[in-house]
Amino acid sequence: MTSAHDTPAHDTPAHDTPARDTSAAPDLDVLVAGGGAAGLAAAVTLARSRRAVTVVDSGQPRNAAAEGVHALLGREGISPAELLAAGRGEVAGYGGEVRSGEITAVRRLEDGRFETTVSTAEGETTLTARRLLIATGLTDELPDVPGLAEGWGRDVIHCPYCHGWEVRDRSILVLGTSPNSVHQALLFSQLSADVRFLEDTGRGPGLDADQARMLAARGVEVVTGEAAGVESGVRDGEDRLTGVRLSGGGLLSAEVVVVAPRMLARTEAFDSLGLRLEENPMGQFLSVDPAGRTSVPGVWAAGNASDLSAQVGAAAAAGTMAGAQLNAELVMEGL
Repeated sequence: MTSAHDTPAHDTPAHDTPARDTSAAPDLDVLVAGGGAAGLAAAVTLARSRRAVTVVDSGQPRNAAAEGVHALLGREGISPAELLAAGRGEVAGYGGEVRSGEITAVRRLEDGRFETTVSTAEGETTLTARRLLIATGLTDELPDVPGLAEGWGRDVIHCPYCHGWEVRDRSILVLGTSPNSVHQALLFSQLSADVRFLEDTGRGPGLDADQARMLAARGVEVVTGEAAGVESGVRDGEDRLTGVRLSGGGLLSAEVVVVAPRMLARTEAFDSLGLRLEENPMGQFLSVDPAGRTSVPGVWAAGNASDLSAQVGAAAAAGTMAGAQLNAELVMEGL
């Protein structure tokens, strides 16, 4: 277990690391799957309540490609890597543990505990916990347009609140490949006067009359065609996006492409538990109550695994709530 003495001073809370006697209780109170904002916030809350908590993180944050985290009060613009490093230090500072690895299998024991198989660089290990918190985030499934993935998080974006200020007043092309695409175009029209909408005839649902009127009212030009690929070139000395090539051969010039990915919660390792999933136009996610309880007793979820639209601040808040409720549940169980 990482101790407070192994943590950089600027990451460690200003207090003595609380001692915890684990000799009589070798199992974890809570195993947190995923070390993003939700998982780390939950772990800090649990560790501050002197719970035996371990975070298992695969090191593949969804926002790794982003230059900074936005709309996070007090930490505006901080790099994703720096934010997570600080969070890991805080978990360790309160006596929690963060392990690098990936949960590959979970099974429920007869006594209700959860036995998890964790794959690490050193091999496989097994961790057993009284409760399980899933904070594994989601996977963005992009339309099959060549070049989209290469620009993802830089010139190819999806969220006006995550990236909008940074692309203000630029030429923006919204790909109409999703039921959410019109909503994206309306929001991005608040940030730039140069927004166009590609009604992708090969992938998207198409526009109805009301949607066409809304786009026109916001000054968004509608172009019909099928995206064949995203193109780039040298601009200001850097390789940057230049537009979208249509299947007919024409090029729609743009500095920024907006696309709505299908978002899928990362739950494969937990399928054996029989968790209930829900779907909406954005994608698929774990069904939870307001505190984070899933459909399976003892299993909780927080962050993008259960809320596809949660930004970093909302994910961290959900993790804090889940951590507090988990501690309370364990206290009551102990009675």
